[in-house]
Amino acid sequence: MNKKTLHILIQLVAGALVFAAVGTQLALQFEYQQSIVNFFSFFTNLSNILAGFVLLYGAVLLIQNKTSKAYDIVRGASVVYMAVVGVVFSLLLSGAELGILQPWVNTVLHYIMPVVVVAYWFINPPKNKIATKTIGYWLIFPAAYLFYSLVRGAIVNWYPYPFLNPAQDGGYSTVALYSLLVLVFFIVFSLAIRWASNLRTKKKK
Repeated sequence: MNKKTLHILIQLVAGALVFAAVGTQLALQFEYQQSIVNFFSFFTNLSNILAGFVLLYGAVLLIQNKTSKAYDIVRGASVVYMAVVGVVFSLLLSGAELGILQPWVNTVLHYIMPVVVVAYWFINPPKNKIATKTIGYWLIFPAAYLFYSLVRGAIVNWYPYPFLNPAQDGGYSTVALYSLLVLVFFIVFSLAIRWASNLRTKKKK
């Protein structure tokens, strides 16, 4: 098996694993008559779905021997989001009740895929350099997600994560503190991933 075939296989298998996990959990949402909107309101689910599409499309680009600067930017965003998913879950949510979330699905979405996506970025960095301004683009979705979660939560009285719920001790001040902490994670990971990627890209040329 040559290197190209191996990279294609890695992305196809990882992408398929994501959609198998997400699909299994989504089926349970229907079975237990749980809110589908709530399901798609978890940052974990959205980030994993994005990662799945990115991985599968990356395999297609490799098969076609093509590169895309736009793809590299979206892929970078996916890497940042998955890194945050893994760290935030481990630090703030690992002891939470899983509910109907299947243990194997939890392992795939919160542990395996963050490691796979981040590691693969370093193993196979993009061929195009990532501009500093790209970090600003990467932060748009998390900012929009926070706004959506707080506004919808206030309307339906449901929040995807405990640290976003103003009903906890400290109210919105605590929510703001946690949000700031997560923002720091996003910025630090964005800077680190961009720097490491550009360093590897420069060496490859």
